[in-house]
Amino acid sequence: MDLPLLPIAFGLFVVGALALDLGLLRRRGDHQIKPREALAWTGLWVSLALGFGLLVFATRGGDTALAYLTAYLVEWSLSLDNVFVIALIFTTFAIPPRYQHRALVLGVLGALVMRLVLIFAGTALVERFDWLLPLFGAFLIFTGVRMFRGGHGEGHEGEPAVIRFLRARLPITDGLRGERFTVVEAGKRFLTPLGLALVSIEAMDLVFAVDSIPAALAISPDPFVIYTSNAFAILGLRSLYFLIAEARERFSLLAYGLAATLLFIGAKLIAGPTLDFHLPPAVSLGAVILFIGGSVALSLLRRPR
Repeated sequence: MDLPLLPIAFGLFVVGALALDLGLLRRRGDHQIKPREALAWTGLWVSLALGFGLLVFATRGGDTALAYLTAYLVEWSLSLDNVFVIALIFTTFAIPPRYQHRALVLGVLGALVMRLVLIFAGTALVERFDWLLPLFGAFLIFTGVRMFRGGHGEGHEGEPAVIRFLRARLPITDGLRGERFTVVEAGKRFLTPLGLALVSIEAMDLVFAVDSIPAALAISPDPFVIYTSNAFAILGLRSLYFLIAEARERFSLLAYGLAATLLFIGAKLIAGPTLDFHLPPAVSLGAVILFIGGSVALSLLRRPR
């Protein structure tokens, strides 16, 4: 495949996947995703992401493929934290499972557009101002330390500040209006709780992007690698949510694995430009697998099956 065709092919794939998902959503209405169906879709998205890694290897070489796989693993792991926050949002607004699918699909669509803009803006800034990389690294280290101390997940135990801000400033109906996001009542436009949940999901994704995009920049400066890894993680977020949203307690040590990953990547961002120190892509991938896989394995061993 000619190299310029790969981003075009990926773009067409994303458009086709979203069109399929939206078409199934329209056909099924308020269909509720069952765990077995969610597991099948999660396996499909992970398989597609890994298969795309093989395509990157065949067209762009081993180093780029390793960078893509490392970035995908980091973004997929960070999306686990995002899943638990989305579960909190749906619980806060009492959104029944049959309506959650609709909000998630549209949330994924908005997140893909938002990440595309942020990634290309971020890479353009880094190309022009290379001193930003150590600052990104310092921010990731700060975030990792907060996660070790329990500060990053403050929204998991109570209502996140973003939701409180939106609730205080937007007109909201007193209950759901079916699957509608907005309604006009008494001549005034109101958000329904489902609409507010969608807005909250997009706002929280912006918060998570502040961590995930600098982390991906530390792995590769290539916008194509960063966006494709982000996109596959986001595309699989909907099925991942229905698979593990209720199993947060089973991954009690995951936050420590994510924190160690952010500390490692932050240190790599600082050491690269300042000390001219660069780790081989395979070492970075191995470290991320060790931190994330180790924390998940220890979490599962910690509790009785």
